Amino acid sequence: MTDPRFEKFRSEALTAGYAEVLERVWPPGTVLQPHTHPFQARALVVAGEMWLTAEGRTRHLRPGDRFELAAGVLHDERYGPQGASYWVARR
Repeated sequence: MTDPRFEKFRSEALTAGYAEVLERVWPPGTVLQPHTHPFQARALVVAGEMWLTAEGRTRHLRPGDRFELAAGVLHDERYGPQGASYWVARR
């Protein structure tokens, strides 16, 4: 059964013009070195915690926190001791 909260997030994202919506799940302690994506992303953290560094600023994100990244923005990601999950819309 699909989480109705995810379905609401997905529906809102598709209405806003995002082409793809999915859940990303990261194992505990994962570190992603600086990288970029060819897509714009809008996300909602739903479990665990993460640190996102972009444009000289690091944000500590927990469940309920949102973040957005424009396409091509250099950033890195670090995930907490329980890992993290977030829902992300991409375009």
